[in-house]
Amino acid sequence: MDEETKLKQSAPKEWAAGMPAVTSSLSHILREAGPFRGTRGLMEMNQMGGFDCPSCAWPDPDGHRSVAEFCENGAKALASEATTKLADERFFAKHAIEDLLERSDLWHDRQGRIARPMIRREGAGHYEAISWDEAFLTVAEHLKALGSPDEAVFYTSGRASNEAAFLYQLFVRAFGTNNLPDCSNLCHESSGVAMKEAIGVGKGTVTLEDFDEAEVILCVGQNPGTNHPRMLSSLEAAALRGAAVVSVNPLREAGLAGFAHPQKPMGLLGKATPLASRFIQVRVNGDQALFRGVAKALLELENERPGTVLDEAFLGEHSANYEEYRNAVAVTGWDEIVRHAGVSEGEIRSLAELVCGGKRRLITCWAMGLTQHRNAVATIREIVNVHLLLGAVGRAGAGLCPVRGHSNVHGDRTVGISREMPEWFLAALERECGITAPRRPGYDTLDAIHAMHEGRARVLIGLGGNFLQASPDTGFTAAALAKCDLTCHVSTKLNRSHLVAGRTALILPCLGRSERDGDGRFVTTENSMGVVQMSCGVLAPASPHLLSEIEIVARLAEAVLGAEGPVLWRWLAEDYGRIRSLISQVVPGFDDYSMRASKPGGFHLPNSARVRVWNTRNGKGNFSVGEVGSFSASEGRLVLQTLRSHDQFNTTIYGPDDRYRGISNARRIILVCPEDLIDRKIRPGDKVDITSFWNGEERRIERFTALPYEMPKGCAAAYFPEANVLVPIDSRADGSGTPTSKAIEIEIRRSD
Repeated sequence: MDEETKLKQSAPKEWAAGMPAVTSSLSHILREAGPFRGTRGLMEMNQMGGFDCPSCAWPDPDGHRSVAEFCENGAKALASEATTKLADERFFAKHAIEDLLERSDLWHDRQGRIARPMIRREGAGHYEAISWDEAFLTVAEHLKALGSPDEAVFYTSGRASNEAAFLYQLFVRAFGTNNLPDCSNLCHESSGVAMKEAIGVGKGTVTLEDFDEAEVILCVGQNPGTNHPRMLSSLEAAALRGAAVVSVNPLREAGLAGFAHPQKPMGLLGKATPLASRFIQVRVNGDQALFRGVAKALLELENERPGTVLDEAFLGEHSANYEEYRNAVAVTGWDEIVRHAGVSEGEIRSLAELVCGGKRRLITCWAMGLTQHRNAVATIREIVNVHLLLGAVGRAGAGLCPVRGHSNVHGDRTVGISREMPEWFLAALERECGITAPRRPGYDTLDAIHAMHEGRARVLIGLGGNFLQASPDTGFTAAALAKCDLTCHVSTKLNRSHLVAGRTALILPCLGRSERDGDGRFVTTENSMGVVQMSCGVLAPASPHLLSEIEIVARLAEAVLGAEGPVLWRWLAEDYGRIRSLISQVVPGFDDYSMRASKPGGFHLPNSARVRVWNTRNGKGNFSVGEVGSFSASEGRLVLQTLRSHDQFNTTIYGPDDRYRGISNARRIILVCPEDLIDRKIRPGDKVDITSFWNGEERRIERFTALPYEMPKGCAAAYFPEANVLVPIDSRADGSGTPTSKAIEIEIRRSD
């Protein structure tokens, strides 16, 4: 039965979690991992002394943790990792690469864990088994044959541990390049750039405890019910004590409408706590204008009620460029604000009254709905502007909260995964490790794709992730990968990046985070609020042929650089505490690293903005001044944003449904404002071809199913990675280089 005959659409849900989340979690766990292995994993996930969830980066409580400290998507991630199925050499002998390319991403994930190292030799149609020694030798031969270290690219997923990531970047820099693109380049790079410029730190300024004191919580461009469901517990607690939760998003999402806590009897029965008291449905990319409007209303209220709205003491002591910003706001007209935001002046003024009436205890959270636009950095700076007006940074119950997607994307950047680390980091690396670190900035992810496409980069090594499916412009990225001499991926499961690969391709299978890694060993991760804690796997490895990420990196480095150099790679990999000791000598804030990380709850890294110390060029929190804008499509066209279904995490597809949006058995769909379908004489369920337009170029996908969905007129949405084909490779956020996956100009027509 094909997708179009199975697709069902019902009304979107009005709340998240409850018994359906429990049922879904158990279904995935029992099917993939079985009752004993699955239950053991669930009971140790996110527990003190257990292992960190391999899914999102939402923090765990520092104090008491429930017996079931996980959410539905965490359970799905564990089920996928802890599966008892194996994709071994017999699997790859049976399935040619051409056959595997025809299968769906969901099918790929359900084939099980890759059991041993595999190689696709040049010209071969199948992967075949290879020994670890030969695999490392193969990579070393390719790297040593390059004309320059800059002809190699070393990608990192946010799932790698701090120890693996630090050792990886040390190897890459000892090899001689800063080509260290990572998944942050594709998602929250805009957040880091904007906040670093404004307040001197590229991370969020709040802790989990701040949610206990906040009076107003804005959730902007995010869908916590699907992407970080454990956040709903914090939002529920805030709503129950009277805090105002506000959703700012083109789509009304179930996870912000209500939450039926699955660990409470009434929640299991489907009694949901209402969460968001307001749903502000901005047009796609209308957020910058919305926050400029909030600032304008706040300044006008201050004129009416002097000394009661803004934090004048904070502005005088801690801010810079305030007068310039006031002037910029004054000349921004309400008509312009309303036109760009797609929200009425009255609604914006009402929001301003709310945020200044909350004792300035305001938290603003955001995710990729803000970061993947051309003006993403300017939009986040505008949010910071509003917080500076209110002094809502470095105050209990207030601050900025970019909600990161992957479980250790924060930590990887902290320990050096970046194309351009500051001079103090590189100098410390040289001093402590005896290497010579290159200074020339390396490639970010999109630069790396161009370099591979043009032959300037000939080897890609990926520490986790699904490079092809995570990147924009799928056709262009696929062609770039195919031009490589070697692609090598450290992975747990089969994904499409293994199939659209270089002339020689390697898969190096690693232990999952839930699996035991020797006796007494643990790794560490950093969550979305800067807490570093231990992660210790408890399950038996899926295959005896798996190595840890750390051992893979160490043996690869030794094969390339030799065993007698200044860095003793294997020696470091024998005892992860040795790596942590090196990190503590290079990165501030990691003193007594192993001891502090092993304590229950771990430790908080220093965050200067949290204590109102601004590590900016002028030692102040800086207002930004710029024109307000938004992305608009030409007449007759729509603005498309890509998003996730409820049955996926990043590029991993766990199932065919999007339960909260009322969609079943379909992924090749496009959600469109009902009026826009009527205008185009397209009926619900019709097949449509979608064409994107950018800079004179066109990209096209065919026979997607059009479905009506409530959102502002002129807007549409489709799932990634299926819709990534439409995202132009050269359309990037100003200042951060992030792909503009939330602002794509498209045209839809009924398929022939």
